[in-house]
Amino acid sequence: MPASAPTILATSAGYRPHPRLRFGFGPMIALAVDLAAERGPRRDGPPRICNIGTASGDDKGFQRDMEEAAREAGCVLHHLSLFSQPNVEDVEAYLRGFDVLWVNGGSVVNLLAVWRAHGLPEILERLWQEGVVLAGISAGSICWFEGGVTDSFGPELAPVTNGLGLLPGANGVHMDSEGRRRPLLRELVAEGTLGPALCTDDGTGLLFRGTELVEAVSEVDGARVTRIERAAGGGVTEVDLPVRRLGREL
Repeated sequence: MPASAPTILATSAGYRPHPRLRFGFGPMIALAVDLAAERGPRRDGPPRICNIGTASGDDKGFQRDMEEAAREAGCVLHHLSLFSQPNVEDVEAYLRGFDVLWVNGGSVVNLLAVWRAHGLPEILERLWQEGVVLAGISAGSICWFEGGVTDSFGPELAPVTNGLGLLPGANGVHMDSEGRRRPLLRELVAEGTLGPALCTDDGTGLLFRGTELVEAVSEVDGARVTRIERAAGGGVTEVDLPVRRLGREL
């Protein structure tokens, strides 16, 4: 069930506390599923989500936690694993069988390197154009842009400038919970190392149709989404964007 237009949901959100499981699926994943259903419901069962956990080395424990959360939410969930080799023969055909491709967090630098080794950038761009919803959290958000800041290299944050570039400019994640990110993003945008940056607090996300930002959304009250741009006279400008509060759970 494809979306009505090429769609990316880039977030610092997706999971919620659960009384029995490590986590449950929150309204952000529900939104991704709804976006994939715009041309009508599936005829062959519940929504199909592929978890892509490259950024955490295809951690098997987290994969099991994702499966439990998906079962509770009434979704079918499988994984694309690339360690130590792809778990399917034809990656593109396999991914085309899902409604949502959800990319989890971890090392965006390692994610990009491994994806390029396996031809994922070209595959993902084709699927995006076909209406498969691309979505993710943290590293799974930054990857769709031209760049951002990351702790992939070590404890100190550093720029990453070789994102997939499906979306223009830079992306900042976890802006309210990781205080070092905003000052560095502002510095990198001011000096031109990164382009204009769209930044999400925890619990928020950015919905794109093609390369255009349609809206900012949030699972929580009071969270901010901001745009940081280089100012003509030097430095940067930073503005808050309107944020729509999500409600539906899976």
